[in-house]
Amino acid sequence: MSKLLDEIRNELIDMGDPVRARHSQGFFKTGPGEYGEGDIFLGIRVPKLRALAKKYKHASREDGINLLHSKYHEARLTALFLMVNLYNQANEKGKKQLYTDYLDHVKYINNWDLVDSSALQIVGHYLHDKDRSHLIHLAKSQDLWERRIAIIATFYFIRQYEFQDTLEVSAVLLNDSEDLIHKAVGWMLREVGKKSKPTEVEFLRKHYMQMPRTMLRYAIEKFPEVERQAYLKGDISS
Repeated sequence: MSKLLDEIRNELIDMGDPVRARHSQGFFKTGPGEYGEGDIFLGIRVPKLRALAKKYKHASREDGINLLHSKYHEARLTALFLMVNLYNQANEKGKKQLYTDYLDHVKYINNWDLVDSSALQIVGHYLHDKDRSHLIHLAKSQDLWERRIAIIATFYFIRQYEFQDTLEVSAVLLNDSEDLIHKAVGWMLREVGKKSKPTEVEFLRKHYMQMPRTMLRYAIEKFPEVERQAYLKGDISS
């Protein structure tokens, strides 16, 4: 156990706010049967966690992995900020190691904010110039968070005006049972539409009738109201 890791843990404990922690327990659905069941919060705002990760930017990847194993949600989020920072500074060999570390410890990346703060930056970036077929494997996982990683990682490709992977992963997730996946897919389709509305529209015309309502609403959120209502009422011809 490194001295630096002990310092980070102690600072996290000192920053905790019990009142905010109770609010976070509800916001992140930690009750029995909910998606964040059993998660424990310290009650620390995200900007403070980002600042802490920046302060300890010289932490090692081993420190990041060990912190990722914490029972505290904010500690795991800080660990991911550390890993993203390390990834950004690493050479190709180091990036590969951190990408591997990320997927090897994916069971600790177990809430939507943890995924959304790291999947694009590590998984999406790493796979950009490589075989991306593992995203389909993740999209077919029984684990909710692996499926969310699959779709959120494609945000990196969208930013490069590359849409095919987003569309392929979205097609796999069309019939997903989880609302958090519906929201994520709809969000990514909306992002595709910001870059190329015809690409999004082509996908929607094929699939909108089978899309869960939440997914569709997220996907068409920026459409003109008349067009949006046509989709919601099923009045769009294929």
